[in-house]
Amino acid sequence: MSTEATKSPAAAPPGRGGGPAAGGGNVLQLLAGNLRGNMRQYGMLIALGLIVALFAIWTDGQLLLPRNVSNLVLQNGYVLILAIGMMLVIIAGHIDLSVGSMTAFVGAFAAVLTVQHGVPWPVALVLCLIAGAVGGAAQGFLIAYLGIPSFIVTLAGMLVFRGFTEILLQGQTLGPFPNGLQKMGNGFLPEAGPHTNYHNITLMLGLALIVFVVLQEVRDRRRQQEFSLDVVPRNLFLLKLVSIVAAILVLTLLLASYKGAPILLLVLGALVVGYGYVMRNAVFGRHVYAIGGNLPAAKLSGVQDKKVTFLVFMNMGALAALAGLAIAARLNAASPKAGLNYELEAIASSFIGGASMSGGVGTVLGAIIGGLVLGVLNNGMNLLSVGTDWQQVIKGFALLAAVGFDVWNKRRSGS
Repeated sequence: MSTEATKSPAAAPPGRGGGPAAGGGNVLQLLAGNLRGNMRQYGMLIALGLIVALFAIWTDGQLLLPRNVSNLVLQNGYVLILAIGMMLVIIAGHIDLSVGSMTAFVGAFAAVLTVQHGVPWPVALVLCLIAGAVGGAAQGFLIAYLGIPSFIVTLAGMLVFRGFTEILLQGQTLGPFPNGLQKMGNGFLPEAGPHTNYHNITLMLGLALIVFVVLQEVRDRRRQQEFSLDVVPRNLFLLKLVSIVAAILVLTLLLASYKGAPILLLVLGALVVGYGYVMRNAVFGRHVYAIGGNLPAAKLSGVQDKKVTFLVFMNMGALAALAGLAIAARLNAASPKAGLNYELEAIASSFIGGASMSGGVGTVLGAIIGGLVLGVLNNGMNLLSVGTDWQQVIKGFALLAAVGFDVWNKRRSGS
């Protein structure tokens, strides 16, 4: 039964004595409870909106120019890919400090394969993803089955992969990459259809995304109602849908008025949908939350915690490889110094996006929101010519505020 129809026994239908007041009180209580239950996600969405609005004003609209929005996606794509994998690692109660070095190693490996040995780029791409997965699996085995703390294992991995990068490149920058691989980091969808002022394929993809999101939200709401869970009032739900549709429509029009959707954005979209489904609906996703939230209870429930931890780190290695390919393709060269501090950006994106230091809490969408917060901060401050020194200070305070909020929220809730 819908919770909208499940009112207090004392409540009367609208128009009768006490009905509106009681109903209004229930609506407010339900809304407040929903906001408390999704404080991290809603808070960061509001923060992201405010940051975008402020920098749009401070930069006289430059932040939201179609060219800049497209560059924002391309410049931060690798961080968002890493943030998805890092979110899973943190939810499971671990940390991975090796992802920056892994991205540099995979970029170097791709350059050696394609530039020095002439391996076709599709084959090189597959081999690089396998190499990343193997590297992550090796670390996952040490953590899961030998019981070595993830901090130590991945700190060692950071040094090992950085050393392998230097060995492969011999201290030199190596490039350029084949055109097909370059498009992964810099390419856009081709134009098709009649000549208009917009990129037709991007418009179609935007409309398809709107339909998908609306149907998903409606289905989730109906499912909650079937299990007699609290849902927000219908008017507020419609307001949420309108806001989501408006945001997607604005982004679609901005991208379609430039060169269209970047190929990297499609890769990110597929990752968000896929990993979002796994973490919400699949057994593996529930097990990741279980071992991060309460490991002893998860073991008693039959969760194979070692296998789950192993797979989480193998997945992180594969995503780090994908990010390494994306950044190397964008720069059109592999460098021994690539990937510096990438692990810190991925970790910061996860915590800003709502991950908990103690594990068991976080969402894939939250990781994307956290990465976008950092990306907009970087881009906006660059447009305002803020020095890199002050940029580091501001991002440091942003991370501290996010973690401080997590600690405050846990103390307030008594958990």
